[in-house]
Amino acid sequence: MIQLDEIDLRLLDLLQGDASPSNQGLAEAAHVSPATAFRRVKRLREAGVIERQVALVSPDVVPGGGLTALAEVTLDRQGAEHLAAFEARAVAEPAVQQCYRVSPGPDFLLVLWVHDMPGYHALVERLFTQDANVRNVKAFFSVKRAKFEPRITFRAPN
Repeated sequence: MIQLDEIDLRLLDLLQGDASPSNQGLAEAAHVSPATAFRRVKRLREAGVIERQVALVSPDVVPGGGLTALAEVTLDRQGAEHLAAFEARAVAEPAVQQCYRVSPGPDFLLVLWVHDMPGYHALVERLFTQDANVRNVKAFFSVKRAKFEPRITFRAPN
């Protein structure tokens, strides 16, 4: 486990808000030298603290708007191999944006994004209906996205 100090936390907070600035811009915002910013960010990437840098695309620009669903999935058998098998299939599916094993209640909570209802039905067929171990799926469809923020809030070390 990597130890994060105040500079690391400052850099991470800035990058979570906007990962597009140049190293020079990031260094200025973090009040460190460009060499320090570069070295620290490289170390954070190599340690897996920064998993990847991506562009967040607004769903408002997608023709037709798309459809977001939250699905609770319960399996018949919850042995480690059964959970791992379903999880592997879920994370391999492009329409699955997020996959969580949860407890208590259902076994998984999935965040799904598809273009339309026919796309959702095709996903249901691929991911749920064809899997004999899926006992129950309860889906909730988003009517409005009030907030989407993947930021992790850090507290300064004591």
